[in-house]
Amino acid sequence: MNTKVEASLNKQINAEEHASRLYFAMGVWCDKNGFSGSAKYLYAHAEEERMHMIKLVHYVSERDGNVIIDSLPKPQNNWDDILAVFTEVLTHEKSVTGMINSMFEVCMQEKDYLTSNFLQWYIQEQVEEESGAREILDMITLAGNSQGGLFHFDKEMAAKAALALANPVVK
Repeated sequence: MNTKVEASLNKQINAEEHASRLYFAMGVWCDKNGFSGSAKYLYAHAEEERMHMIKLVHYVSERDGNVIIDSLPKPQNNWDDILAVFTEVLTHEKSVTGMINSMFEVCMQEKDYLTSNFLQWYIQEQVEEESGAREILDMITLAGNSQGGLFHFDKEMAAKAALALANPVVK
């Protein structure tokens, strides 16, 4: 495997693991603050990010590359409110999109068409990730500060979590 491509993939492996820990921390915050449906959704999302990492690990191994597991920064553990939690989700997903675009660019520069083809799945996944985060932010905005609205929002998040768990993203 090309060393520049391998380094880029290893960077993303660690980024996916960090994302998993961040979403897990968000789930813990939601549990603590009465948003059990949102917690379930974020725990499921944390597991999805872990599966993204594992998919990359398997790919690097299949291509006879070396997987490097690095140290991770401590994730944030506190937010002001549920809007801040999901605003950070969208911000984080936009950052991941940039990282995936950078990986794809490295593949194109190095003429690694096999890996660029592999990354197409991640590119499409990011479209869905950002769109999903925007949809959730729209629901929170519609709920406003209404206790009833936030209650219904959280019930919707529990339903989204159940759907995510029933239909895992990574095969």
